[in-house]
Amino acid sequence: MEDLDDAAAVFGEVRPRLFGIAYRMLGSAVDAEDLLQDVWLRWQACDRSAVTNPAAYLATTTTRLAINATKTAYARHETYVGPWLPEPVDTAADPQLGAERGAALELAVLLLLEKLTPTERAAYVLREAFDYPYREVADIVQTTEAAARQLVSRARKHLAAGRRTPAGLPEQRRLLTAFVAAAQAGDLAALERLFAADVISYSDGGGAARASRIPVRGAATVAKYVRAFADRFWAGVSVTPALVNGTHAMLLSRDGEVFTVLTVTASGEGIDQVLWMMNPGKLAAAV
Repeated sequence: MEDLDDAAAVFGEVRPRLFGIAYRMLGSAVDAEDLLQDVWLRWQACDRSAVTNPAAYLATTTTRLAINATKTAYARHETYVGPWLPEPVDTAADPQLGAERGAALELAVLLLLEKLTPTERAAYVLREAFDYPYREVADIVQTTEAAARQLVSRARKHLAAGRRTPAGLPEQRRLLTAFVAAAQAGDLAALERLFAADVISYSDGGGAARASRIPVRGAATVAKYVRAFADRFWAGVSVTPALVNGTHAMLLSRDGEVFTVLTVTASGEGIDQVLWMMNPGKLAAAV
């Protein structure tokens, strides 16, 4: 029993990092928790006396399971109803998630990580979010150090090509607040002024909530789209600021129940993306 208590203590100590790896790989707090349960069962069952570095062993186990789970998740996302968005996480309530580095945590970045292979994604997460040396990254993803450097380099290039230089947090918050005010008012001109010309609005209802099943693109089109449902969408809605995935978001509630987590991705061009998380099954970790 004492041995199991020791195992639980070791696991509990590194668990925040393991969750950080699994969440960044899967874009889902629920799936990350399920994966950690599997890691815990394997840790219980293994010959722990032969493990010289428990933290490294557990990180390796988590990452390798996450690579396999990511392959399955990607296949699920292809058949998802409407746009798939990562499950938002309240980083004010879980500061440990972004404590080591905030890298690969924003919803927009997690969305871009979907374009990487699972192994590229793992190498990028280990290096950028947790600063693992390339030698350790190589050991974990079972490749050479030179190949690990290539994986991370390719991932960085993919991400750099997929987004503009992000606005700082104060500007992102200003634009988000201004967007909510303009959306509530149905102010077409104000909305268009806030948007980058190629803005995209993604709504994740998962087939369980009424939401656009295709991304809406372009400043004029997104502005008209937001204004079109302003009267019925915002009636009786209270708006609460929150810190989600290390950036500013708004929790939209009706009758005391959060039904949407809203955030924007912003750059020097204005708002590049509007992200509406409306799937009730993916709101629990953010509220």
